[in-house]
Amino acid sequence: MGAKSKWLAGDVPAARSILALAFQANPNSEEIWLAAVKLESENNEYERARRLLAKARSSAPTARVFMKSVKLEWVLGNIEAAQELCEEALKHYEDFPKLWMMKGQIEEQEEQTDKAREAYSQGLKKCPHSTPLWLLLSRLEEKIGQLTRARAILEKSRLKNPKNPGLWLESVRLEYRAGLKNIANTLMAKALQECPSSGVLWSEAIFLEARPQRKTKSVDALKKCEHDPHVLLAVAKLFWSERKITKAREWFHRTVKIDSDLGDAWALFYKFELQHGTEEQREEVRRRCENAEPRHGELWCAVSKDIANWQRKIGEILVLVAARIKNTF
Repeated sequence: MGAKSKWLAGDVPAARSILALAFQANPNSEEIWLAAVKLESENNEYERARRLLAKARSSAPTARVFMKSVKLEWVLGNIEAAQELCEEALKHYEDFPKLWMMKGQIEEQEEQTDKAREAYSQGLKKCPHSTPLWLLLSRLEEKIGQLTRARAILEKSRLKNPKNPGLWLESVRLEYRAGLKNIANTLMAKALQECPSSGVLWSEAIFLEARPQRKTKSVDALKKCEHDPHVLLAVAKLFWSERKITKAREWFHRTVKIDSDLGDAWALFYKFELQHGTEEQREEVRRRCENAEPRHGELWCAVSKDIANWQRKIGEILVLVAARIKNTF
């Protein structure tokens, strides 16, 4: 924390020296190694970051240290080095799903569909309970037009991971994207039977309804999970779609108060203020979002974890995510 406050104040050498003292006290601390790496890479000192990671791999070779090593080479465009490090990491940590995810995503980026499929499939043998791995594999099949295969993968994922809202949600959306709305609705009903208190499912269910029925559905959702940020966010969107500006703003405030880590809520709030707020209101949302440093959210992670955006600050990511949101609800 001391190093971070120096760095935020613009004093990189002081941050470095605090971390140097920390190393002496805790030579094998993964946290300190990764803080030092982050300091260097965010200040464009890539060689320094690389040397630190090489040292960390010999003195504190944890799964996260390997993951950061792969990521650094990947974002710098050294694909071969990233792939070699990934292979090495998987020899030690084959049950760490993020390594399999990265291996597959690098192959996808290189347009090696078969290799990407192989990476995800192998990963799922070792980590059958990793929701993101199942989603990556099914989306890969969907992307190349293999809808039946994508559907089968999701069915298998739900058998292996019962009561998993994320997998049910993807199954519903797969049918919706394919234009099969009746099947999507049937699946949603099953999903809510199996996961009756899932906020993400209820918030999606509200917008699967025709406009006149949405309000009733939102009342049901609030009864089931009144303090769930996804449901509060869906209600804010509902008021927004009905042009009830004051009420929508009130519900956005509630959502970010209950879960300031949900990036999607900040992005929707910001988009809302872009359309209906003043310059001051927009700036306030942006400032609060930067202070909250959100890490989660489906839309948020799609942008923040995109390799192309690896150096962007929270405020920039907020603007990018808001720009992706379409008012189709």
